[in-house]
Amino acid sequence: MEEFPFDISPMYEGERVRKGEYYVELAGPKSIGFELVRACSPDEVEDGKFTLIGPDLADMEEEGRYPFAMIYKIAGEQVEEDLEAIVERRNHDFQNYFHGYMHLNQRYDIWIRIHKDMVKNGLKSLEQIARATMMLFKSELPFIEKIEAIYITDENTVKEELEKAMEIYRKRDERTRNLHDEDVDTFYGCLLCQSFAPTNVCVITPDRVSLCGAINWFDGRAAAKVDPEGPNFPIPKGECIDPVGGEYTGVNEVAAELSGGEYTRIKLHSFFEYPHTSCGCFEVVGFYMPEVDGIGWVDRNFSGIAPNGLPFSTMAGQTGGGKQVVGFLGIGVNYFRSPKFIQADGGWNRVVWMNRTLKDRVYDDIPEDIRDKIATEDEAPDLESLRKFLIEKGHPGVERWEKEEEEEKEVREEKPQPTQPTQPLPTLSTVSLPTIPQASQLPVFQDPGKIKITFKNATIRIGKVVIEREEEKSG
Repeated sequence: MEEFPFDISPMYEGERVRKGEYYVELAGPKSIGFELVRACSPDEVEDGKFTLIGPDLADMEEEGRYPFAMIYKIAGEQVEEDLEAIVERRNHDFQNYFHGYMHLNQRYDIWIRIHKDMVKNGLKSLEQIARATMMLFKSELPFIEKIEAIYITDENTVKEELEKAMEIYRKRDERTRNLHDEDVDTFYGCLLCQSFAPTNVCVITPDRVSLCGAINWFDGRAAAKVDPEGPNFPIPKGECIDPVGGEYTGVNEVAAELSGGEYTRIKLHSFFEYPHTSCGCFEVVGFYMPEVDGIGWVDRNFSGIAPNGLPFSTMAGQTGGGKQVVGFLGIGVNYFRSPKFIQADGGWNRVVWMNRTLKDRVYDDIPEDIRDKIATEDEAPDLESLRKFLIEKGHPGVERWEKEEEEEKEVREEKPQPTQPTQPLPTLSTVSLPTIPQASQLPVFQDPGKIKITFKNATIRIGKVVIEREEEKSG
C-alpha cells in the first residue's frame, strides 16, 4: 500500500469539517463541481495516470473556495456502462475514509472540504487524494483493472465538462422510463449512507430512483452482480400488500432487518403513511403545509426560504438521518418523472409549490393540466400569497379545501348546543379521589443502577436555566 500523509479508514466516515476548520472548500453550494466515471476500453486508460487542469492545492489560498471536478476513466473485462453510476457513487464512500477530508453528495452536487490539519501533516497536492482514491477503487472493486483520474479546478473547464456530464446523467436516467415496479420481481437496496444515517434503508425500484439520484434500478442490478459483498444488494419484492402505496412484504422484511427494527413497514409511493426513510444525501426534500393541505418541494441548491418559513438546510436536518418522518420526505429528482410519484397521496395534484430552478428542471414532466397551477418563490414566497395563487389558478386542492370546510360547517350546525346542568355540580366532598399510596407501598428496586429509561419521540423544552452557587450553611 502507498504511504499517504493522512490516515485511511472506514472509521472516519461521517466526519465533518466545519467552517473555520477547512483549508480549502471545493465545489459545494456556493461554487460548481461534479464527479463522473466513464467506462472505457483498456487501450483508452493509462493505469494510475493523474492529470490536473487548474491550480493545485499549494496554489490555493487558505480558506478559499474553488470549482472542482473529478473524472475517472475505468477499464476491465467486467466493466460495462451500467457500472458507471455505481463506481461513481463509491467515490463518496472511499474519499470519506480519509481523515480530515469531507465529501458530501454526488453527481453535480458534490461538496468537498479539506481540513487544515491535512495540510499541516503533509498534504501538498490533489494528486495525493487522487492516488489514494484510485488505490481504494482497485482494491475494493476488483473488476476495475485499470483506472485513470482527471481533476479539474479551472472554472471555465469545469463549466464546459459539466455540460457534457449533465447529458450523460440524463441518458442514464432515461433507461428506466419504460420499466415499472410491476415488471420485475426484484428491487435493489443501498446502504452507502448508513455511515451518516444508521437506520436508512434505500430501496431502488424501476419507479423510484435512489434518494441521492445517482443509482437507478439497472445500476443496482449491475452492482449487485459484480460486487455481491458491496453496499448494493437484491431485495425480493415478495407479495404486494398495497399497489397504490407501493408496499411489499419483501421490502418490509428488509426494512425491519437493516434498520434494527426501527421500521417494519415502508410504502414506496406514499408521502404520509409509512413513507420511505430519508438519509441526508437526497437531492430534494418535500414538506407538507397544512394551511393549504398541499406539498412543496425544494432542492439543495435553493438558498431562499420556502413558504413554510424554513430553508432547505433546516428541513434537511429535520428529515435526514435515516428517519421515517410524516410531513417531510427526501427524494431523488428523477422520482418526479415516475408515473407512481407519491400516487397514494394524489400525485402531482397534491403539489402546490416548488422552487423555480427545480420546477424549470422537471417542467416538461409535470402533467400539463397542473403545470401552471404550481407556484414558485416568484409568485408565492409565503403562505398567504400561496393560498391566493392557488385559488386564482384553480388548483385541484382548492376543491378539497371547500369540501372539507363545508363538511366542518355541517358538523358544527348539527352538533347540539350544550345545555345547562339540571343537577348541582359535585363538590370536593362528593368526588371520589384516587388513593395515593404510602411510601411503604411503592415498589422498591433493589438495584437502581440497572434501570434504563428511554425517551422516544419526546420533545424537551427548557425555557430558562438558572445556575446559582449554593452557600454553605454555618453551624
